[in-house]
Amino acid sequence: MEMPVFNCKNADDVLKAVKDYKISFIHFWFIDILGTLKSFQITPNELEAAFEEGMGFDGSSILGFTRIEESDMVAFPDPSTFQLAAWRPSDRPVARMFCDIKNPDGTPFAGDPRHVLKTQLEKAAAKGYTMYVGPELEFFIFASPTDPTIMDVGGYFDAPPLDLGNDIRRDIIFNLDRMGIAVEYSHHEVAPSQHEIDLRYQEALRMADIAVTYKVIVKETARKHGVYATFMPKPLFGENGSGMHVHQSLFKNGRNAFFDAGESHNLSKECKSYIAGLLRHAPELVAITNPLVNSYKRLVPGYEAPVYIAWANRNRSALIRVPMYKPGKEAATRIELRCPDPTCNPYLAFAVMLGCGLKGIDEGYELSTPVEDNIFKMTEDEMLKRGISAVPGSLNEAVANLEKSAVLKEILGEHMHSEYVKAKKAEWDEFRMHVSAYEIEKYLPTT
Repeated sequence: MEMPVFNCKNADDVLKAVKDYKISFIHFWFIDILGTLKSFQITPNELEAAFEEGMGFDGSSILGFTRIEESDMVAFPDPSTFQLAAWRPSDRPVARMFCDIKNPDGTPFAGDPRHVLKTQLEKAAAKGYTMYVGPELEFFIFASPTDPTIMDVGGYFDAPPLDLGNDIRRDIIFNLDRMGIAVEYSHHEVAPSQHEIDLRYQEALRMADIAVTYKVIVKETARKHGVYATFMPKPLFGENGSGMHVHQSLFKNGRNAFFDAGESHNLSKECKSYIAGLLRHAPELVAITNPLVNSYKRLVPGYEAPVYIAWANRNRSALIRVPMYKPGKEAATRIELRCPDPTCNPYLAFAVMLGCGLKGIDEGYELSTPVEDNIFKMTEDEMLKRGISAVPGSLNEAVANLEKSAVLKEILGEHMHSEYVKAKKAEWDEFRMHVSAYEIEKYLPTT
């Protein structure tokens, strides 16, 4: 049976689909503060009640949710996210829906990442804006979760036989298509065994749901091929890491609010202030967009990773790139934030990007001049003269910036901000106390 793509608008649409397609289980999905997917399954018999009353669970067992004395949480499924799970058998199929997490009194739970993004999107909507995003999630394919042996020696855009991931990417794309997720193109990336599949831009909340689904599909498809897919930012020393460049734009009244033919670079005043907002608050937001100790092994000069806080039209060493305008393609005007990596929580990442961009628009931030020279080749004096600084060099530095940021606290909300900072401080302490193989090899024989 060909897997249908659903466009459910309400609970009745979902109930009908479950009955018509003899769906055996429905997975309820939600995300913890760090972006880890959580799931529980219900049978069709429980579905109608779940739409009306939600499904209760113990929030104290979910990282960053609630204390044990106030642990009751309720998951309400979003019918518009109903799709069959493409990686599961088509006989007695399984479906999934994303959930909004609420308190027992029915109010939105402040620690739900989906709610944090929704809040920023509502703030944008009040100004007439809709945010669209198109992320590029890169990944590696290795032998296993404990063995980073590469599967090929291909490089950027290489074809078989150098690229040995063709069949896996093909199956990933078929699975994405079965769930109504549009793909623009796919290819081998720069590093050996590294791949990229680019998704067609979507409204930000839908894209955050898609990004979570994409990662599940990539991992499940690789597993069925007997290999392991990882979104770890820097698994191989001396090779390019995996990023999640995020193309983004705001639309207003059906038109791209970032385009203005009468302005320099064809960028509207709103777009320039939005970019300025991202640049000014970049040191504070990278703890969200680059959330791991390992994330900062990627953010170093020399591997195409954006380290320097600047913007440009063509320069990929800058933090923000503005793709060149093509006549007749006003709707495609966008900016590309290049620092995020695919381990981030997409709901929080899109929320802080939008929040900082809106801050720039609200406050009328002035945009600096573009830097088209290769910043990697500049001396420190040259960068100082041009006012170019670098993003934080470690998770510790990034979290310290996040902790003292009033802007990020406002965007995330006090609960999410404090719980996220607490979790990341614990991660840094764990890393700081760990004795690595590097230290044993370097210091044991010489001390």
